[in-house]
Amino acid sequence: MAALPVDGIVETTARLRPVPDQARPLTSSHPPASSHPLTSSRPIITFAQPDTRGADTARPRLLGALTGPRTAAAALCLVLGIGLIGGAVTGSWLIGEGPGDGAQGAYTVAGSLWHDVPVDQLFPPTVHGPGAGPGGADRTWTRVAVAPDSGCKDAFDPLLRKALAPAGCLRLLRATYTDATRSEVTTVGLLFTRADSAAMSALAGRFKKEGLGRRPDLMPRPYAAEGTVAADFGDTQRASWTISVRTDVPVVVYAVSGFADGRIVTEPQPAEDAVKTGATTAPAQAGLGNEARGLADRIEAALRKTVTAATEKPS
Repeated sequence: MAALPVDGIVETTARLRPVPDQARPLTSSHPPASSHPLTSSRPIITFAQPDTRGADTARPRLLGALTGPRTAAAALCLVLGIGLIGGAVTGSWLIGEGPGDGAQGAYTVAGSLWHDVPVDQLFPPTVHGPGAGPGGADRTWTRVAVAPDSGCKDAFDPLLRKALAPAGCLRLLRATYTDATRSEVTTVGLLFTRADSAAMSALAGRFKKEGLGRRPDLMPRPYAAEGTVAADFGDTQRASWTISVRTDVPVVVYAVSGFADGRIVTEPQPAEDAVKTGATTAPAQAGLGNEARGLADRIEAALRKTVTAATEKPS
């Protein structure tokens, strides 16, 4: 393919920023971890009553007098020990290292990636896809626009928004890319959810069982930016798409592709079908299924690498 010309690509890049306090999820049964502060309690120690027996029991009183300080010392050690253990456990929870639960650490880290990681790391300016095109052809995608980080209110069609609602919406990040010929455009999105591991697994199971990722009425919406090759990339231009509900991190990765000339696509096709050998639909023949799946796979791989690096402990 011809080299991508430098002229003519205008990128709209928005700075990702912290979520305002008033930002609320679309719907969620899982409030953010920060809304449940960690609490701990200390054991209540009650010391025995003093010995008040008569003079004929002097020896037992002597023993009691010796035992009292020992009891107090032992109790103090118990309190301090419990405090140290509790502090260690609380510290491990705060950094996402519950006992034997490395996955929870990944969830904790991934939940803050949307504002802690540079946009160029989540959505590189150039993405290379060796063998990602039809017939194993190489692909190269250039970023033309980054959407402002946002909630999910207007980012999805109603049915897809409803399907994703059980996971909640913490933040949505999107970027649009074009291929080397500037004839095709693809929007890739990272939906950071409020869900825990169980909820993400349930959502992934539902998408797989009910085939929600293959339904045309559940296609993700594209991000079109004025002044770029993707300016006319609207809902009716959607041609192929893919949706991946992750279970190792609280993120839904998706991509949707179309033609850059603004032509309307009447029969969109999921990328899973469009990349099959012998597919004859317009999206398949144009390689738009490869565009969506290839770009989504590489953005997802970069996300996993970032999470892994952030959760690794120094040796």
